[in-house]
Amino acid sequence: MGKWCGIAAVFAVVASQAIADEPCRSDTVFLKGDWGSARISVDVADTPERRSRGLMFVESMPRMSGMLFVYDRPQLVTFWMKNTLIPLDMIFADASGVVQRVHDNAVPGDLTSIPGGDAIQYVLEINGGMAELLGIDAGTEMRHPAIPDAVASWACAF
Repeated sequence: MGKWCGIAAVFAVVASQAIADEPCRSDTVFLKGDWGSARISVDVADTPERRSRGLMFVESMPRMSGMLFVYDRPQLVTFWMKNTLIPLDMIFADASGVVQRVHDNAVPGDLTSIPGGDAIQYVLEINGGMAELLGIDAGTEMRHPAIPDAVASWACAF
């Protein structure tokens, strides 16, 4: 058993380094934390119109895909699931791309307000259940070209 744990640990470090070495792309969010790392293909919602539409009326989404909501500055952010047809995990991050809160499995069509926090600048929506499956939690770091203030060792180089 110990041998396999060691091999798994080495694989996790190598996979994390591979993602850390990948160049930033506007269609990809990279995440890393104590749990490892992941790559999510995203559409970016960076205008009021795109943010208000979000993932409404989307009937399905590939497993490692989502939408990154980008705000001009840190602010109080709340979401809801009006006209949303699939369960979503909402990952709320501050100006440096550090996850502050994760809301798991938001219920399709639910009008209940989902608070993200009062200093949130980025929200990543992914398929419901994926955050738990991957291990994404508070403290996870996000990297994307829209996050210029990302943690220095993780920031996009331009």
